[in-house]
Amino acid sequence: MAVAAGEEPASARLKITEIFFSIQGEGRFSGLPTVFIRLTGCPLRCQYCDTAYAFTGGEWRTIPEILEQTASYSTSHVCVTGGEPLSQSRCVSLLRDLCDADYSVSLETSGAIDISPVDARVSRVLDIKTPGSGEFDRNLWTNIDELSEDDALKLVICDRSDYEWARSELGDRLQVPCPVFFSPSYEQLEANTLAGWILEDQLPVRLQLQLHKLLWGDVPGR
Repeated sequence: MAVAAGEEPASARLKITEIFFSIQGEGRFSGLPTVFIRLTGCPLRCQYCDTAYAFTGGEWRTIPEILEQTASYSTSHVCVTGGEPLSQSRCVSLLRDLCDADYSVSLETSGAIDISPVDARVSRVLDIKTPGSGEFDRNLWTNIDELSEDDALKLVICDRSDYEWARSELGDRLQVPCPVFFSPSYEQLEANTLAGWILEDQLPVRLQLQLHKLLWGDVPGR
């Protein structure tokens, strides 16, 4: 059967690190039971990365195989993550097919790769890199203009310098129509310290803690 323009053949594959069922620990859908599809590979090397095991390895899976495993869990929420999922071009097709299957789909992306091809039905979580991440120069700033009210902007704050940079940028490049989340870098910055800074400056942001780490610690697949 012929494949329509813009569609992937059924045999098209993506490299998958893991597919698992857990509680969404971050962002707009925090607390909801969610299927996580973690794609393999990432061109960035953030100094605080907690998913370095997804840089290499993985298993090639077709999109129908991924959808079949996703359907084995009783939830309408799916999160496609990495690594950097958009480093695999076929991620865009996977996101579209998940939306077509009536899932509520979110995408966690570093902000270093153009998000404009992503289906408009996907809630995009754009992780802008702060100076403390070590990958600040990889930010693709045109992505900011692509964000809608259904998306989210995330910043992992490593220290006071990161916070002051982010606070300044809120009035400049980081003016967006969607929620902005400040997340303390795990085991680098105490959450109550970041909370105090936010309150002191009365910033219009949401403090984000990684709920899954509070529940299970820094464990892969949870």
